[in-house]
Amino acid sequence: MKITKIISSMLIMTALFFSGCKPKDADIKASVEEKLKTNMEMPTPAMVNVNDGVVTLSGECKDEACKAKCAELANSAKGVKSVVNNLVIAQAPVVTAPVVVTTDDALTTGVKDAVKDFPTVTAVVNDGIVTLTGEIKRDRLQNLIQSLNTLKPKKIENQLTIK
Repeated sequence: MKITKIISSMLIMTALFFSGCKPKDADIKASVEEKLKTNMEMPTPAMVNVNDGVVTLSGECKDEACKAKCAELANSAKGVKSVVNNLVIAQAPVVTAPVVVTTDDALTTGVKDAVKDFPTVTAVVNDGIVTLTGEIKRDRLQNLIQSLNTLKPKKIENQLTIK
């Protein structure tokens, strides 16, 4: 009887010893954060949360490979049971092409050529702005404006009288 009590006491003590030795969430978090610092693909540090050994990652990665690498690094930390990877892929910045404005000399030559078929229209170019004066028939206005727009002026000021 005494031996049974001693053996059961030893088993209980052993179980308590091993259950008390599991890593704490704060230690797991510190370990995961340290491992993630080695991933140079991360634009900003990932947010790490740990609850009962389950690691949750959040933040931005530049691509899928970076996201997978972070999950792999987090999973390799001691005491991690599983990883919830909530990292998102960063959107690439939108690059807009610069506006091209034709110089006055080239623009003046093009404008003279465009208005030669419209004898009642006068066009003046100043600092990339084309100013139209005179008279034009309504059905011909669209053709004139389209041909002037292909020359890429800053602006077309239409002061034409429409007949």
